Amino acid sequence: MAPSAHREGFTQTQTIPDASTTVVIVGAGPAGLMLAVNLTRFGIPIVLLDDRPTKTSTGKADGIQPKTIETLKQLRLADSLVRDGVRVYDISFWDSTTTHPLRRKGRQLHYPDHLVGASDPYILLAHQGMLEDVLISDLEARGVSVQRNSAFVSSSRGPEGTVDVMYEDRDHQGTSVKRVVRAEYLVGCDGARSRVREFIPDAGLVGEMTNASWGVLDGVIETDFPDLWSKVAVRTHTVGSILWIPRERNMTRLYVELSATAGERVDKGKATPEYVMARAKEAMKPFRMEWKSIEWFGNYVVGQRVARHFADPDLQVFIAGDAGHCHSALAAQGANTSMHDSFNLAWKLNLVSRGLASRSLLDTYESERRKIANDLIAFDAEHCAAFEAGDAQLAKNFDDNIRFIAGVGAEYGSGILTQSTSGDNNTSRGLRPGALVIPSKVTRYIDANPVDIQLDIPILGQFRMYFMVPDVAHAGVFLDAVCAVLVSQQSRISTVSRLARASYESHSRGWSKGDAYLVPERYTAVSDILTMAMVTASKRDKFELADLPLVLQRSRWTVYLDDVDRCIDKWMGGLSPTQAGIVLVRPDGYIGALGRWDVTEGLKAAQWVDEYFSFLSS
Repeated sequence: MAPSAHREGFTQTQTIPDASTTVVIVGAGPAGLMLAVNLTRFGIPIVLLDDRPTKTSTGKADGIQPKTIETLKQLRLADSLVRDGVRVYDISFWDSTTTHPLRRKGRQLHYPDHLVGASDPYILLAHQGMLEDVLISDLEARGVSVQRNSAFVSSSRGPEGTVDVMYEDRDHQGTSVKRVVRAEYLVGCDGARSRVREFIPDAGLVGEMTNASWGVLDGVIETDFPDLWSKVAVRTHTVGSILWIPRERNMTRLYVELSATAGERVDKGKATPEYVMARAKEAMKPFRMEWKSIEWFGNYVVGQRVARHFADPDLQVFIAGDAGHCHSALAAQGANTSMHDSFNLAWKLNLVSRGLASRSLLDTYESERRKIANDLIAFDAEHCAAFEAGDAQLAKNFDDNIRFIAGVGAEYGSGILTQSTSGDNNTSRGLRPGALVIPSKVTRYIDANPVDIQLDIPILGQFRMYFMVPDVAHAGVFLDAVCAVLVSQQSRISTVSRLARASYESHSRGWSKGDAYLVPERYTAVSDILTMAMVTASKRDKFELADLPLVLQRSRWTVYLDDVDRCIDKWMGGLSPTQAGIVLVRPDGYIGALGRWDVTEGLKAAQWVDEYFSFLSS
């Protein structure tokens, strides 16, 4: 597709590029690294530029939310973080007034099961460098590294719809050379002051900047404060608000409010570790506080802003993470939301760049992730106001928004990827399009292993299709009819699956040695586009794999028994023995569509499935 002639600040270049690739990523923070890890695993060539000489070693973002933990587990990257980080399950609220000294007002679970339902109901605390190390190690295991001391300079139009990305290549002696990489796509993960954003017309940040200033301090504290190892929100009548966060290696992070009154502009000279420690000591009286060491200090002024656009009109230049949205750090949303921007974009770039999906698929990136960014900004404004209002309002704010804070409540609106249900599905219970998969435990038929169904199928850039079958004996005709249509030469799924197989054979996924233990071919036995699975309430001794259609026999590692915690009921709101359901799950774990039918309506269900995938190239 030829670039639009109207692009502002984006002119034809005659520069001879030094290299070429499919995607250039600018910025090796959480957003850039998450994008790089996924694209590399999918087999998409990348160049990852970062202007810093070294990786993050201390401080910055530190809270990994339940949904992000789940994503890292899906990527098989969570183990070291879960082992070395600090898991916080509760939050306590303290306050002082002119009539009473500092005291605990209450304590509650951070992510109560009845409100959140997360498989990991805690916030995991680990400094940003620990997270980046895990992602960088995964890249290096697949032969990709971060190109450091490489500052993005500009983007210009190359021939045949390409993008020429100029960057400054600096060496350790201080000399620099400007180089150009020719790419199909450019993604700016380069922070709130993004240079890449300038090359997307009318994409500037809009929203509110406040004077609310916070000092952030990581260190080891000696104190007699009893809730040191809980997350703690403190509201005092003398100093303002403090947020305590337990951290790895016996550290504590303190967020200390520096504005004495609402709207006060804080002198930057006060934003020092010494001033922050003095305010914290004053606020926490009569409890003792002394610092044995300080590892990192930061300061930020609260602003809630969102970019007008996350992509250029030609769908070649994108932004993700802080380049698209800025907010406070109080609810640990920045790195999490940023990584899920990238998680959303990566699989779409994979399908489009391979010619397996129409370019319009990339339009959904902005519509979906900008909605989440606006939801985040609205929440963040309420959250900051709740800190000012006191413990009761803050506790209510947590209860009202806890699903969103955890990440499991970040939901997309309707669109080509999130279509309405088919049949009489009860949307007050179970799954719904645009929401995430509800965690559930099942038993894998082939080896009787209990597994978390949302984690068992690895992320290979493919959709997942789950047959939900209360009774295999009743549903045989339904399964036969659906599978027969989907594997027929005329179906869209079958056609695109053939194209995908050829694409991955010529440009394979980016493997590492550790993938041998994953045995990914188990999950692409039928198609590289769609992993088929079945969940049934039938007992294991009531059917054999040979009783199933051939495509499900070939998908034997994804046949599950619903004998642990009623997955069919959780997902579908219940099905009668003469019904069957289908759940289509996108590569990023969001529900694309779901429906239920009488077991005699297999042909109708198959047509519904094939129509869902109309955005694929056939």
